[in-house]
Amino acid sequence: MRNHTVKAAVLVAGALLLAACSTNKTESGSGGNNQSCDQSKGTLVIGVIAPQSGGLSALGLGIKNSAMLAVDQANEKCAVPGYKLSVQTEDDQATAQVGAQAATRLSSNANVVGVVGTLNSSVAQSVQPILKAKNIVQVSPANTNPSLTRGTDYGTNPKREYANYFRVCATDDLQGPFAAKYLVGKAGKKNIAVITDGKTYGEGLAGEFKKEAVKEGAAIAAVAKVGEKDTDFSGVINSIRGSNPDAVYYGGEYPQAGPLSKQMKDAGLNVPVMGGDGIYDPKFIELGGKEGDLATSVGAPTDTLDTAKAFVSAYKAKAYKDDFSAYGAFSYDATNAIIGSLAKTLSGGTAWSDGKRADLITNVQSYSAQGATGEVKFDQYGDSTNKLLTVYKVSGGKWAADETGTFGG
Repeated sequence: MRNHTVKAAVLVAGALLLAACSTNKTESGSGGNNQSCDQSKGTLVIGVIAPQSGGLSALGLGIKNSAMLAVDQANEKCAVPGYKLSVQTEDDQATAQVGAQAATRLSSNANVVGVVGTLNSSVAQSVQPILKAKNIVQVSPANTNPSLTRGTDYGTNPKREYANYFRVCATDDLQGPFAAKYLVGKAGKKNIAVITDGKTYGEGLAGEFKKEAVKEGAAIAAVAKVGEKDTDFSGVINSIRGSNPDAVYYGGEYPQAGPLSKQMKDAGLNVPVMGGDGIYDPKFIELGGKEGDLATSVGAPTDTLDTAKAFVSAYKAKAYKDDFSAYGAFSYDATNAIIGSLAKTLSGGTAWSDGKRADLITNVQSYSAQGATGEVKFDQYGDSTNKLLTVYKVSGGKWAADETGTFGG
């Protein structure tokens, strides 16, 4: 999921570090240690960068908890002989600048072996160059903007800039068209208004949706934009009303999408709102999402996958206060990709040093395993080879899966 000048983030990161040291850092030692494990060589750290406060915390906390679960299980199994693994979580507050501070903190620690995150694509843009400078592997459970792996010209001239960056979810150049095929072809919507929040994720996803919707025979009735902090959407609703849309596609996240849907209905514009994985969360419904609203999300529904049964059972057994949410299973798989690759890097009793980070990146690139979400494997750009997507519909006050598949062009 889920602009934005990378160079600026790099330049300010060092200056911001001192100011940030007393804020958003949470260190978590992982439980579940097997006392028979040899941990004589010390502790290695897996960082997690995700929003743990603010409007998107429901998603970020699921990412954090699932990473901690994977680390706990690895310690129980003595997955990395000679070492204990721990998790250092960083609250990026879904903000690029705060994400840069988090990446700077983590990269200053020679015992950080890798980072799970981020949630937001705009935050990833600020984190990528900082982690690359220290050769730290990053595996995202949730970033969906294609440019993060294939560059800004990803459609015609893909180029990988960050060899240390990977993700375990499908991208928006698949998700947007998948949504368009459903909304136009299956739901029969032909006059669609598009609203975005101006952020990297929302703009990119909506752009991909629009291209495919037109190809499928729909008209883009109106285009509008809201602010990330907006709560009153009367202006944008009035601006699209005259075009008589039979659906609204929203490029953004649930804190704005839920209230927008409710205010549309209250204003007499009772048409379905559809968005991407950024709105697929129960919070969308709590905030005003109505019956018939739609969302796409990456992967197949976690609770229907045989491969995810052990993850779901173990997560519930931990009795975390927060649900694993949309990206928990992906975070679990991302963390295990780092752990499995670390074990390979340190096989034969090899000791860790930050000089082993290059070998770890190489081993993540070649990693292949069956995860909670299915096969976990990366292509030459660091993208997941798992292209599954699902359309969900609000039905009976809950999200219900309506169609799972892949976008075939």
